Amino acid sequence: MYRLSVSRDFVAQHFLTVPNPGPEGEVHSHHFEVAVRLAGPELNEYGYLVDIDAVNEALDALEDRYRDALLNDLPEFEGRNPSVERFARLFGDRFVDRVPTEVPTELTVRMWEDEDAWASHERSLR
Repeated sequence: MYRLSVSRDFVAQHFLTVPNPGPEGEVHSHHFEVAVRLAGPELNEYGYLVDIDAVNEALDALEDRYRDALLNDLPEFEGRNPSVERFARLFGDRFVDRVPTEVPTELTVRMWEDEDAWASHERSLR
């Protein structure tokens, strides 16, 4: 199995919308780090799982979208609690819309909301 991982970091804000969120119910910032990992058993004709330039372009666009944003105000979070788990999945949704996925068969998005806590979302690309 081949694997390719690329990461980015950015600051974004959110507030939790669950009952009794405590201080997390107020707008606050996190220094998020996100790592996307693509995996698959084969390489393309050029020896790539996926072109790293395409991965970087997708991550640049997503970093621009989320950097300094209040996640609660974005359409993908409308009516949803902006947990780090949900953010990892929604980030992956937007990532696969921007990257060629003909060769890789799996995607994992790991999202840290600080240096100690992270969540991930894994999906099949087939």
